[in-house]
Amino acid sequence: MKRFVLIVSSLMLAGNIASAQSFLERLGQKAKETAEQNIENKVEKKVNDMLDGNLKEQEENETTEQETEEKTATGWTCPECGKEGNSGKFCEECGAKKPGQNAGWTCPECGKEGNSGKFCEECGAKKPGTGTAAKPKAKKQVESAYAKSDFVPGDEIFFEDDFASEKLGEFPSRWDLMEGYAEVGSLAGRKVLAFTDDGYGVVIPLMKEKRAFLPEVFTLEFDFYLNEVEAEYDDSQTNDLHLTFANEEKIDWNSGECGEITFNWRSDGSSTLYWSMTKPDKESSTTGEKQLGLNDAYSDYNNKDNPLKPGEWNHFAFSFNQRAFKGYINGMRVINIPVALAPRCFWFRHNGTYKYSGISNVRLAKGAVPLYDRLTSDGKIVTYAITFETGKADLKPESMVEINRIAKLMNEKKDIKFEVQGHCDNTGSDKVNDPLSQKRAEAIVAALVNQGIDKSRLTAVGKGSHSPIADNNTDEGRAKNRRVEFVKK
Repeated sequence: MKRFVLIVSSLMLAGNIASAQSFLERLGQKAKETAEQNIENKVEKKVNDMLDGNLKEQEENETTEQETEEKTATGWTCPECGKEGNSGKFCEECGAKKPGQNAGWTCPECGKEGNSGKFCEECGAKKPGTGTAAKPKAKKQVESAYAKSDFVPGDEIFFEDDFASEKLGEFPSRWDLMEGYAEVGSLAGRKVLAFTDDGYGVVIPLMKEKRAFLPEVFTLEFDFYLNEVEAEYDDSQTNDLHLTFANEEKIDWNSGECGEITFNWRSDGSSTLYWSMTKPDKESSTTGEKQLGLNDAYSDYNNKDNPLKPGEWNHFAFSFNQRAFKGYINGMRVINIPVALAPRCFWFRHNGTYKYSGISNVRLAKGAVPLYDRLTSDGKIVTYAITFETGKADLKPESMVEINRIAKLMNEKKDIKFEVQGHCDNTGSDKVNDPLSQKRAEAIVAALVNQGIDKSRLTAVGKGSHSPIADNNTDEGRAKNRRVEFVKK
């Protein structure tokens, strides 16, 4: 710009106005040509950019279509409806979740993969990081209650069902349906007998003698799960589990009753145990009730009158000895009737919300023979009353009843020494069963030592499944093979 001004000024000072005018005209023409060229260049550039953009967009579209085709070809196939080429977490056709999504946790105890709840679906172990199943103080008190319990389990098991071999959603194969609806469900790491038709159903064990399968002396045991009470539950909701006894051989399910035990629990946390047992004269009966509880407002582990454990499995047990009937919850005696009419059969009836409760580990056994008599006649004591958590060497609290009886016998007979043998059925491999049976035998020895027995009087031996005493091809046979033997040394 400075150069332009100097040139024009010099020409005008020299008096050469025509030259200056000619210079300006040539300069204007040059500027016009330059401006037109710039505009043309800009238009051409814009056109080229547009063309380039279209080509780029076209290339991107072709790439996207190619990627889509590849993605469709390599996507996952829905296991529910068979839709191929799904790309997201859910099936585009039916909404099913992609396999492998939220695959669950692997059990540290048995190695089962894909567990989704708080408990392992295979062995019942609790999910790591979810805390213990019960407060240590509570567990200790429960074990103490069992150690003082006078319940004596029967020696010869003639019916046992843990539902483990049943298919979910099917009716359990070893039961008969009398009314309502029932099926095999899953609850708190176990398969259970669940009543899923509005919570109502009536079932009876499937026996050869349909209405006369109870002997004169028997014990009945089962586990019953009770969910912890939650604030959002309807306070008016009521659930009932009825255990009905009958004494006539040929009866309809709703007649011939000689007794009924009813466990009632409400969603507000309160619960009551009712009972009514007919006397031998068949005219009068003995009745009673006991108030219990399920949550902090009603339940206190320091309360010796309340054996219930909310949010856990509760062990119910009943015994009949020719005329005396007794009932227990978690080792604590809650029913004691000195004279009652002898039952011949029983059935379960349930009313309420099935998903909050379930029945597991049902066991019927003939009456027990005194331990020393068994030891004298056989040289050993065979017991089925010492049980463990599935797949573990952890003693169930109810095992303390039998362990306490063995400890009492050994304290009375100071010269007795035992080889404690752990036996199991043939379910599973020897690689698992052999070390597990050894650990279980060692756990029994440790429990007896804690009861004051000198360790030198005990030897732990795991026998695995190598010494069966019954046919492993039947449920009853496998139940008899799962045992503990105290062999006199």
